[in-house]
Amino acid sequence: MKNLRPDSLFVHSGITRDPRTGASSVPIFQASTFHQEDPLHLGEYDYSRSGNPTREALEKSVAELEGGSVGLAFASGIAAISSTLMLFAPGDHLVVCADVYGGTFRVFDKLFRRWGLEVTFADASNLETFAGAITPNTKALFVETPSNPLLKITDLRKVVEIAKTHNLLTIIDNTFMSPAFQRPLDLGIDISLHSATKFLGGHSDVVAGIAVIKDPQLGKRLRFVQNAFGAILGPQDSWLVQRGIKTLGVRMERQQKNAGILAHWLTQQPEVLKVFYPGLPTHPGHAIHMSQASGGGAVLSFELASQAQAVQLMTSVKLPLVGVSLGGIETILSYPTTMSHAAFSVQERATLGISPGLVRLSLGLEDPQDIIEDITQALRNI
Repeated sequence: MKNLRPDSLFVHSGITRDPRTGASSVPIFQASTFHQEDPLHLGEYDYSRSGNPTREALEKSVAELEGGSVGLAFASGIAAISSTLMLFAPGDHLVVCADVYGGTFRVFDKLFRRWGLEVTFADASNLETFAGAITPNTKALFVETPSNPLLKITDLRKVVEIAKTHNLLTIIDNTFMSPAFQRPLDLGIDISLHSATKFLGGHSDVVAGIAVIKDPQLGKRLRFVQNAFGAILGPQDSWLVQRGIKTLGVRMERQQKNAGILAHWLTQQPEVLKVFYPGLPTHPGHAIHMSQASGGGAVLSFELASQAQAVQLMTSVKLPLVGVSLGGIETILSYPTTMSHAAFSVQERATLGISPGLVRLSLGLEDPQDIIEDITQALRNI
């Protein structure tokens, strides 16, 4: 639907009713193949790898939410990223933000390097350094903002300016913000990627990935990769993500509010050395972030003095789930060293500033005072 405000769009984006029955939810078309009345002229759906009505409903929804022309749903966030990288050829070069998600680093460094794709990791919060990594065979710039797990901020408008100067594609992992708080395609970014496992799904019960593309021709190219490579999202999981999106606005509003409360509270705790949260006015990227996003988001990180203290905190809390991932309705406490950034070496993590005492906190829908009380007792045990 056109001209809806964001909260309405989350509920009414894409295909919101079954066109045949009027059902309030698009059915789960659990089918691998579809009967063809005319074998010479196949119908809209022929094989579910190529297209499925349930997946199509989700893909139309995310395209509308991000302001893109094409939305594509994949089996995971890293499947969406890997499929996007198939747009390039051996010998092509990409400049990637240095403190990228560990799974993204792994697929660049351990898989696509062997295939011949060249990559330089550079600090995207310093655009002079980032642009300085561009070479004659560079084809794209890949960023996360806020980054994972240090919540560094990249000026997206300036990234687009740099890319246009060098005729490059721009790709962003928009998982942390989601379309609720940040719409990169509106700022000129070409491809927006998500781990829909996180905020889009929102309930820690599905693994999924999303790509949204601004240009229809580029979208057609990536749709070809999706079909040829085959890392598609199944109908059950497509339905779950679509259901999650309907409550994205209210969930993100509450989770962001909780993150702001926890971030301010953590800055006052003597055991906490540093808090990383772009919603704090003291964050070095705060002004840029608030010029391109509508809030600080629901994820923060904070640093304790040592690995021993971080482990003691994580084994002492009772309420947060301690584990991999983020963006669920429950608060999730993660340890980048052994979880999201285990693919980095000890030296690489140290260079980036990911210390052994760093923990990441994704706020859920609980009463923030209960989280504060639980973390308080855990910190006092240190």
